[in-house]
Amino acid sequence: MRKTGVTMSRNEQSAVTVIGLGQMGTRLAQAFLAAGYTVTVWNRSAAKADALVAQGATRAATIEAAVAAGPLVVVCLPDYATVHGVLGPVAASLRGRTLVNLTSGTPLEATEAADWSAGHDAEYLDGAAMSGTRLVGRPEALFVFSGSRPAFDTYTAELKSLGNSVHLGADPALAPVYDTALFGLAWGALAGFYHSLALVGAAGVDPTEFASVATAHMPFVTSLMTEHARQARDGVYPDDDGTVEVHAAAMAHLAHTSAAQNIGVAVPALFRSLLEQTAANGHGASGIASVIETITKGAHNV
Repeated sequence: MRKTGVTMSRNEQSAVTVIGLGQMGTRLAQAFLAAGYTVTVWNRSAAKADALVAQGATRAATIEAAVAAGPLVVVCLPDYATVHGVLGPVAASLRGRTLVNLTSGTPLEATEAADWSAGHDAEYLDGAAMSGTRLVGRPEALFVFSGSRPAFDTYTAELKSLGNSVHLGADPALAPVYDTALFGLAWGALAGFYHSLALVGAAGVDPTEFASVATAHMPFVTSLMTEHARQARDGVYPDDDGTVEVHAAAMAHLAHTSAAQNIGVAVPALFRSLLEQTAANGHGASGIASVIETITKGAHNV
């Protein structure tokens, strides 16, 4: 990628700046250090950089010095307003650099941040860390990015040092869309898992014993996702994996069994409601993926 108005030496090309040293920002900096990059760090509370400096990072005395330290500036702050508040006064220093924003926010905020960066002659990537902090720096940690493809291609090696870094497309809004969608997916799965733990726990089953069986079952569940995504795309829902009516009956059984064991029924009640509404909408004999129709049209069904 061409750096407008800025000439970078080979050493500078392997320099990374990390702004914001909360739990995630610290792990990002550590991953870059472990990969052999020259890392400059900055945080409003300077003491948060102490441990990283001891590990080999350079503490920037000012935010302007941090931005100027290298061509790749990675930001991980509480919100987009804070990002603009921190970088706004030194926006001119971003010229010719790439800004990678790993701050959580909305699609609109990502679009506005990309426009703001372009106005200051900086490339922009919006991103999200999808695997928490424990896995950062390992291949199984998923990071999603959207925005400038040339910037992603230029800094693929740096971004891959964080984990499995995936570019979703040129629209900067895609990363926060995936971020929220994948968060909802994780919590949907975990909510079902927590309810299952409560249910088998009521029967005296050790949670870890159940987890060993549950994790062996998950490849089947994830295989359904691939097939059902195709069905949702095509709007055709074969009943190979059971009809909505069959699953509604099974969900009613789950709800009754849970109540009999004196555990909460909020999770099966939600699933049961979705299935019953889908049947009421005319999809009782359709495959279970037709629930997507109820969710998509939810605002019209309330």
